[in-house]
Amino acid sequence: MQHVTAHPHGILAVDSGYGRPGLAAIHLIIQQGRAAVVDCGTNASVPRVLAALAAAGIAPERVDWVILTHIHLDHAGGAGSLMCAFPNARLVVHPRGVRHMVDPTRLWDATAEVYGAEQTYALYGRLAPVPGDRIVPATDGLELDLAGRRLEILDTPGHARHHVCVWDERARAFFTGDTFGLSYRELDVNGRVSVFPTTTPTQFDPDAMNASIARMCAYRPEAMYLTHYSRVTEVDRLAADLHRLVSTHVAVARAARGSGVARHVEILAGLEQIVREEAERQGWTLPIAEVLELLRMDLELNAQGLGVWLDTNLAREAAAA
Repeated sequence: MQHVTAHPHGILAVDSGYGRPGLAAIHLIIQQGRAAVVDCGTNASVPRVLAALAAAGIAPERVDWVILTHIHLDHAGGAGSLMCAFPNARLVVHPRGVRHMVDPTRLWDATAEVYGAEQTYALYGRLAPVPGDRIVPATDGLELDLAGRRLEILDTPGHARHHVCVWDERARAFFTGDTFGLSYRELDVNGRVSVFPTTTPTQFDPDAMNASIARMCAYRPEAMYLTHYSRVTEVDRLAADLHRLVSTHVAVARAARGSGVARHVEILAGLEQIVREEAERQGWTLPIAEVLELLRMDLELNAQGLGVWLDTNLAREAAAA
């Protein structure tokens, strides 16, 4: 199956089919004939997950956990549909996300505010609810058992307040959702990966993001499994790059003048300049025009998120003055 990549310790990365190949991964953890699913893509991703499990010899009733790193719809849009396919599974989601899984109406509406209703429906369709008695709140320190394999939940805000990461003790790796940024394989240089932060609306918090990255690094992980896109190593180097890039994103936002569309355009131009400088630093071999096109949607969302953070932060600073 071309859209499935096998990694060490029984971990499979399934391309969710969202957007373009290599944009969003769904991770399967397989242990002694049982499985957990980390993030689940959209409704359209469900057949890919089922096919990957079938190819691995895992029947739907032997899936124990569906774990959401957060409830942005490229990670959680297919949760309701997938839970219908897994009769014995329980859904694990941050306490802030539980009500949105039981009744996804507000989640869909909030996404439509960012993308527009027409595009949101085209990308995600309608969201299926999950019965409350099948949901386990992903509280900090929660331990899950997968056929004797311990998975630990860490509360990791920064990208969103409803974000968790999953520590896989056997693999000595984290499933990081968006907290450890984006790492697209098109930008690899002779096997050397790079990373870029995601500051999307509406809950970006640079201090919390830096703290979450540092907290994960304290576990001394051998690898990180990013939703965008899958396994990376050299964790300390990438973490240092993320800390640096979060700071430069914040500096670009603080330097922007005006408000509204003019400020957004200025922030976006600053982010494009960060990309140009990072392309030179990392030695990316793609022409810069192709790099900017590859990151186009990410940069747009990052600029939006920085604008929201800036307004919130300036209001907080004014209130404290």
